[in-house]
Amino acid sequence: MIFFSFMLLTPLLPSYLSDTFGADKQTIGIVLSGYTLTALLIRALSGYMVDSFPRRVVMVASYMLFAVFFAGYLAAGTLMLFAIVRTLHGAPFGATTVSNSTVAIDVLPASRRAEGIGYYGLSNNIATAISPTVALVLFEHYDNYDMLFWLAFVTSLVGLACTASVKHRKREVVRERKALSLDRFILLKGWRQGSAMVCFAFSYGVLATYIAIYGKDELGITGGTGLFFILLAIGLIMSRLVGSRTLRQGKVTQNATVGTAISLCGYLLFAAVHNHWGYYGAALIIGLGNGHMFPAFQTMFINLAENSQRGTANSTLLVSWDIGIGLGTLVGGIVAEHVSYHAAFWTAWGVNLVGVAAYHLLARRHFQKNKLR
Repeated sequence: MIFFSFMLLTPLLPSYLSDTFGADKQTIGIVLSGYTLTALLIRALSGYMVDSFPRRVVMVASYMLFAVFFAGYLAAGTLMLFAIVRTLHGAPFGATTVSNSTVAIDVLPASRRAEGIGYYGLSNNIATAISPTVALVLFEHYDNYDMLFWLAFVTSLVGLACTASVKHRKREVVRERKALSLDRFILLKGWRQGSAMVCFAFSYGVLATYIAIYGKDELGITGGTGLFFILLAIGLIMSRLVGSRTLRQGKVTQNATVGTAISLCGYLLFAAVHNHWGYYGAALIIGLGNGHMFPAFQTMFINLAENSQRGTANSTLLVSWDIGIGLGTLVGGIVAEHVSYHAAFWTAWGVNLVGVAAYHLLARRHFQKNKLR
């Protein structure tokens, strides 16, 4: 429900800002990347909060604020107000994702933690893939942006009800740590994995944000963008059928290696082949790659951290993802405005290639030497 409600708006916000406020591509990129700043600021703090205070309380309070902000989109009557709401929404979104994922890890038995992280990540990935499809189908039939904002608001309330029902066992709160220790907010041991994740998120940020408007303007695809996200979801599910077994066997780096390689091929196909085959084929391939890669990286962060740092580990992963998404949205809009969408997608592939190199040269060997479990 977190990712479904938030990502429901992602593919159509560029069109909404253009149609409603007359915003150009560069302005769209700036407005839509605004939430990244607040998400980054709050996520590092959220990791500390869920490690230092009752996690269920932090989770429910964050989710309440997250749901309320969806009503703000309906009330924003100017581009400036919309930009303010979008930017501020990043704070409860960041806090909610950190606290929710940390509680999910807490309730998993240690013997199946890596496998459980994979399934939890799959739920996020599927929601991220399906919700844009739902949005595009509804908009094609009703041509009403307000209806999507209402749907996101209602969906977030459903998620709040689910969150409030979670029974979380009491845990000892960690309080004996240095007041100014940077490791309270960022998992310093995970910076190599985080650097690679920034690159992977950059590529996805470009693709997810501009896929609908690119398909419409460049390929004449008006109703088929939903199929793109369906194929992406199918790829995610297929990869989990295999990936869950290998994660259970402890093959974390193998999963990450396979996932990053497959995703790189998918982004290359999308950037190089400008027709329906490249458009839809890339969706399935990227889904297969991300379904292997993301749970493996989350497991790396968790296994590099002490049990008392689970919140910090999760926040570091999500901070890395947010930096990449924000940069991808911003840079993708600028490149599309001044060069072309094709150039933006080639940029996404190039940054993804840098991420693959960073993983192999920095992150993989470091994890194998420093993992705690």
